[in-house]
Amino acid sequence: MNRTYPIWEQHCCLPLQSNASIADLLRYKRPEGSYVSVNVGYAPQSRADSTALVKSFAWQARVEYPEITPVQTIGDVVEIQQSGGIALGFDLEDSNPLDGDPDNIAYFYDLGVRSMLPTYNHVNAAGCGCLDADDTGLTAYGRDLVAEMNRVGMMVDGSHCSVQTGLDLATATAQPMIYSHSNLRRLWDHPRNITDDQAKACAGTGGVIGINGVGIFLGVNGPTDTQARLEAMADHIEEAVNLVGVDHVGIGSDYSFDAEDFLEEIDHHASSFSDMYTKWGPLQWVPPEDTLTLDVVLRRRGFDEPAIEAVYGGNFARVAAQVWSTDE
Repeated sequence: MNRTYPIWEQHCCLPLQSNASIADLLRYKRPEGSYVSVNVGYAPQSRADSTALVKSFAWQARVEYPEITPVQTIGDVVEIQQSGGIALGFDLEDSNPLDGDPDNIAYFYDLGVRSMLPTYNHVNAAGCGCLDADDTGLTAYGRDLVAEMNRVGMMVDGSHCSVQTGLDLATATAQPMIYSHSNLRRLWDHPRNITDDQAKACAGTGGVIGINGVGIFLGVNGPTDTQARLEAMADHIEEAVNLVGVDHVGIGSDYSFDAEDFLEEIDHHASSFSDMYTKWGPLQWVPPEDTLTLDVVLRRRGFDEPAIEAVYGGNFARVAAQVWSTDE
């Protein structure tokens, strides 16, 4: 019997503009329900910028799109999924929107942000990024951020961090960490992909690795390689399950509804990127419609139903239930 399950999409991107519409998130709508985490800022954004984004997106969900509901607790997610709706959470792709103040972790948590990366590609006050040549790891300030995230209930995310920073996060956190949208370097040698040691360290905390659908991180970036990209995404899921076990693998497709804006972002904020983002041509992504068929692909590859349910969303839901605050 072929079943379908609620999906937990741990990271995707809308345009980083407070007037951007959230309507495209309806592409995740399915009878079994969804959870979708949306990026509300990275290195160029300030606290004020990210605040405007999260408030705009949450307001639209409450007022204009009844199928999409902002959440505070894991209980909210379960209730919304059971009704076939889309549960909406937020994430930060860098600690810069904290404006240097760890107290802003609680501020953003109250707004609905449920995970944060300390660094985005390059070194900052918290640690090093995956594109840095000199990898000195997590700083004392970065460790302070981890401790505050643990206290508040926000998931610690190692995506875009350097190898050593990622390993340091695993030793610093007292709660399961995640890689919200990171693939395996053993399958495609890209600095944005994580090493076996990073994957194992994350799993050792009880955490989850969210496999993404970005062509340059899959090694399949041709504009017409749509099916091959989906299969490559499944390759990384399968390899990650073999490496760290089925309890530690999920989905964070990193789909950019703002594809044109993001390509402009690479041009306008070149210091946050490198030729490792541009040398294969314009970025391509696995779209939500294809991500929602991964159960079919995994079933064809021999995954049983409990394994599919775990990867589709059960694993991230488990970590959220453990890490997020239970305060109403």
